[in-house]
Amino acid sequence: MEFRFVHFYPDLMSLYGSYANLSVLQRLLEQLGHTVTVTPLAPGETASLVGADLLFMGAGTERSQKAAMESLAPLAGEIRSAAADGMPVFFAGTAMELLGAAITDSSGASFDGIGLADFTSVQGTRRFVEDVYGTTDLYPEAVVGFMNKCSVIHGVQTPLLTSLAMGFGNEGPCGSEGFHQANVFASELTGPLLVKNPRMLETIASVLLSRRGAELPSPFPRDPWAQEAYTVTEHQLQLRCRA
Repeated sequence: MEFRFVHFYPDLMSLYGSYANLSVLQRLLEQLGHTVTVTPLAPGETASLVGADLLFMGAGTERSQKAAMESLAPLAGEIRSAAADGMPVFFAGTAMELLGAAITDSSGASFDGIGLADFTSVQGTRRFVEDVYGTTDLYPEAVVGFMNKCSVIHGVQTPLLTSLAMGFGNEGPCGSEGFHQANVFASELTGPLLVKNPRMLETIASVLLSRRGAELPSPFPRDPWAQEAYTVTEHQLQLRCRA
């Protein structure tokens, strides 16, 4: 089976190696015998999203984020329609904020998001740089990652991580983090998120496969190095949470 990923602005929005989220997802599907084509879009370019299997954007600086928002605006309606029809969407890092209604920068200037959700982001001068250890309703294992952002996000009704034992969430220390609605997944966790969390990778892969009617493997093949890295990280962060 052939899958097509649309990668928005890979040169502009690729901080913290966030492109690797797409790379490991592509590799996993190819391990399962599928073919994956990645269509990169540069700012200002347009392409039909019809027939795509995943829309992806990675992290960028706050300045790059505003440039990405300007380029994405003409596609906002199509992205909202695609998401409403069940097309998987994964926005990582600061790209998550573009899915909301608006972003206010540190100077007080406001920018419209694409309006896929109603949440708003307010960027300040303080950066939140710290490890993250949390949980999700999607599966029982912990979610690990790293946070480097300057935003407080208000109004997320359906977070990806339902609670944090460590780290800065959407609105403050601990709380919840990210956004998840139907087949839309977004988080400001870096690492990258799908590299550091094999179970999250499998969860999104399952959505892609199920939507196309493909058989789900049981179990998924796992990279032993990625699994070992997760195990060590999860254990060490758990010890810090208990300290």
